[in-house]
Amino acid sequence: MTEAHDNNKGIQAIAKGVKINTVAFYQPDHKVDNQYYIDRYDALGVDIRGLIKALGKDVRYIVDNEDENAVTMAIIAAKSALDKAGLHAEDIDMILFVSQTPEYLIPTNALKIHAAIGGKLTTSCFDLNGNCSGILVAVEQASRNIIANNYVNRVLVVGADYISTHSFGEPIFDSNFADSALAVIVERAEGTGFIDSEYQTDTSVIDNALFPANGLSSWGKPEEGPRMKFKTFDTSAPVKIAVSSIERLLERNGLTKDDIAGYYLSQFAPGNIEGVVEGLGIDKDKALYIGDKYGYTATNSPLTALYEAIETGKVSRGDYIILWTVGAGWQNVSLLFQY
Repeated sequence: MTEAHDNNKGIQAIAKGVKINTVAFYQPDHKVDNQYYIDRYDALGVDIRGLIKALGKDVRYIVDNEDENAVTMAIIAAKSALDKAGLHAEDIDMILFVSQTPEYLIPTNALKIHAAIGGKLTTSCFDLNGNCSGILVAVEQASRNIIANNYVNRVLVVGADYISTHSFGEPIFDSNFADSALAVIVERAEGTGFIDSEYQTDTSVIDNALFPANGLSSWGKPEEGPRMKFKTFDTSAPVKIAVSSIERLLERNGLTKDDIAGYYLSQFAPGNIEGVVEGLGIDKDKALYIGDKYGYTATNSPLTALYEAIETGKVSRGDYIILWTVGAGWQNVSLLFQY
């Protein structure tokens, strides 16, 4: 536990009684480097070297076979989380699947996971989509469901994105995003865990990122241009809002920035993290950047950073942590937890 929590005198933050039990992560085996994308777009007459440098990624893991997709990756991550936690499917009261590239619209992918793990009859299952803010939206909703419903004690949240099959021709999606699945189990607990959340929504750039580029009603018709569309916009705006959002979370819960052991933020680009670090005036070592190692894991990115911190011993039980990310359109989500 960090020094900041040896003496919590005066801290008003009260955990609502929902803790993070376990985080498990999966990526496909196929690894590609920056040169792969440079060559790919050189062949189209598009120089993406400057973009690659700004996005700060070294490798990405992407699906390169016909057998893997968002739901197969999700099932692997879900089973891994249960194994790590020493739990069984009958211990899970709710399954939430979150993705912006779901494998199925009918049935829900959460039901596919339920079938694969052998879930019980009374498990509720549904899918969510919050784009790149998805995993935090799902964890927040799972936490609030546990708080409100005495019959829900443990929720399996699984995020998965299979971007690479759709992204060719749109460099910022194609060269930055990695395929992945992450599973987190949240459960009822006393005196620790979820504390508070805040959303900030600004739809002034609502059409700057689109998938399908021409809407789902056009699916199956002859395509004109890439399946995914991205129009460049000022990405510093969500960062400024993130800073004010995090400051409000801390203030209304009687905490200071120094009480927070780790800030697990969107891994879209290192510049975003640097902006939050500078805006809050915190030590850069508190805000882990792992995008160079994992690629941008989209829906899962802030919890991928937390997963890395857990696996490498950079976070301890009892530590206060901040989770923040931003989804297309755009929507900021900030969560305050006591891990």
